[in-house]
Amino acid sequence: MRTVTSLPHAVREEEHVWVPMSDGTRLAARIWRPASSELEPVPAILEFIPYRQRDLTARRDSIHHPYLAGHGYACVRVDLRGSGDSEGVLTDEYLEEELADAEDVLAWLAKQPWCTGRSGMMGISWGGFNALQVAARRPPGLDAIVTVSSTDDRYADDVHYMGGCLLSDNLSWASTMFAYNSSPPDPAVVGDRWRDMWLKRLARSGLWLEEWLIHQRRDEYWQHGSICEDYASVECPVLAVSGWADGYTNAVFRMLENLTVPRKGLVGPWSHKYPHLGEPGPAIGFLQELVRWWDHWLKDVDTGIMDEPMLRIWMQETVPPFTAYKERPGRWVGELSWPPPHVHTEARQLHRNRIALPGEEVESEELTIESPLSVGQYAGKWCSYNAPPDLPYDQREEDGGSLVFDTDAFTERVELLGAPVVELDVAATQPIAMVAVRLSDIAEDGRATRISYGLLNLTHRDDHANPKPLVPGERYQVSVQLNAMAQALPPGHRLRVAISTSYWPLAWPPPEPVRLSVFGGTSRVLLPVRPVGEADEVPLHAFEEPEGTEPIPVTQVLPGEERWTVTRDLVNYHSSLDVVKDLGTVRLDDIDLTVTRRAFERYSWVGDDFGSVSGETAWTMGFERDGWKVTTETRTVLTSSATDFHLRAELDAYEGDTRVASYNWDRTVPRDMV
Repeated sequence: MRTVTSLPHAVREEEHVWVPMSDGTRLAARIWRPASSELEPVPAILEFIPYRQRDLTARRDSIHHPYLAGHGYACVRVDLRGSGDSEGVLTDEYLEEELADAEDVLAWLAKQPWCTGRSGMMGISWGGFNALQVAARRPPGLDAIVTVSSTDDRYADDVHYMGGCLLSDNLSWASTMFAYNSSPPDPAVVGDRWRDMWLKRLARSGLWLEEWLIHQRRDEYWQHGSICEDYASVECPVLAVSGWADGYTNAVFRMLENLTVPRKGLVGPWSHKYPHLGEPGPAIGFLQELVRWWDHWLKDVDTGIMDEPMLRIWMQETVPPFTAYKERPGRWVGELSWPPPHVHTEARQLHRNRIALPGEEVESEELTIESPLSVGQYAGKWCSYNAPPDLPYDQREEDGGSLVFDTDAFTERVELLGAPVVELDVAATQPIAMVAVRLSDIAEDGRATRISYGLLNLTHRDDHANPKPLVPGERYQVSVQLNAMAQALPPGHRLRVAISTSYWPLAWPPPEPVRLSVFGGTSRVLLPVRPVGEADEVPLHAFEEPEGTEPIPVTQVLPGEERWTVTRDLVNYHSSLDVVKDLGTVRLDDIDLTVTRRAFERYSWVGDDFGSVSGETAWTMGFERDGWKVTTETRTVLTSSATDFHLRAELDAYEGDTRVASYNWDRTVPRDMV
């Protein structure tokens, strides 16, 4: 990334500002704005998230907020109520209280003498979520949003559930927030009351995982904040962004199709990161694109951005299977609308070990599979939060426990763009069953790179609100939608559909082992084929090189550690996936604060004992300055029986070497056909 030292406007930074809410609670904000804005007001851009603007996101924030401010905007980074240095307690994500607070912040911004009264919201992940959700409330003065790595559907397409299956990321994400919510405000900002604020957070924030486990089907809890319930509620322009290694690509396509406001979509090769910091590369000059977007919608400057294609996507070329990539080869292509008229659906029937040619008829045949629990240990994360090494590995490791169907080798280049669908004619031996479907690019040497996948809890075959048990032995027609993709397949390669009855630890397995019958001849795959070269005449604005302002100085005091280890004991058949994400200890030099973060995750099982699966997470958070030292340790363990989920959690908080708070949870949540 190129560091920019000269900007159109000199920037003034206000390191700490209190923003009052309507109930008297004060939220902590940092503001970057042009030094001339007192006399020449500018539009405001709000990023509203719980990840601690003073320390944990300070370096990232220092790259893009001053940059945008230097192009004529007041950039305002606010900690949610109960997070960072803000007052109050945070008890869940996307609550009504949070969205009302966002409206209060926007109203406060509009009244500032340095603001024109026009504003936008932007954010990645949580900030992308609430930008969409606040837009649906249509507050005065919110003129446009940018939503990166977010979703319009909190149940079907978020970290919690996929196709009605419980994701293990539900556990790891809950544990992340468990650790963050246990962290104290900074005494340098809030003064001596930091301890009282901290102790209230420890006592009242609660165990979010329990709440998320209670709601195992699509109900009012998930409908809240899901703009797919009423796309028409969004009346301001939307720029929706994600990456192929991210968990949130599908939402970009749904929003382009269903929103009626001016909208643009951008999907690159990246994981869960802003595109100017994108990994895998190539990263792009995303901040320049944001300036063009905001200038158009907040300053009425014709930047040409709305004359460009509705969607720009990175068409990925074939690569060998690795858990990390520095860059993904490919090219940018544009689509004038979504869905594009030239992308057609190619239907191919599934037959024993084979995907038939288009139009080829094959005989019906019953094929059966009962997958071992080990299928899924090379699946990577549902969402690649930090890029390496959490991408899927060679799928041949998974295919031995799956039903596998291959095309013939392609004789010419094929390009796919969109969400494949696999329609299955199935029967199961248990009333509760799941199916995982993977789509892989098979190289001439046999290596298998996963390019898409989908999950379906078969009790959710009709809808997610009213699951119905299966009748063992009865046949059902079900559709499994796979994740959206843009993938080129060269001559000599083949396409593989692999079907398994479990996908642990990416998704929690069903209560009992299941033998699944798949009927070839009446099952098929629907592929979204983009004609090669036919649509590449759409003119594209070339992205510039990524740039930003110089990040704040950070010193690595103690090194971190990163591990992703699969183990199997062939004596007692105990297996585990261990993940370590240790950021070590860093010092934020400008505020002389040292911060320690370490996360450990273990997903284990014994043989094919479905009752043995376990997910365990542990976090350590530490903050230290001039004799002030605070440490929190959190641990969460999730297990299950055929009828229940069992949840145990611990929270210990230390001031210096003295433990000042300790909490324990032991909960049982009935399984609801999951």
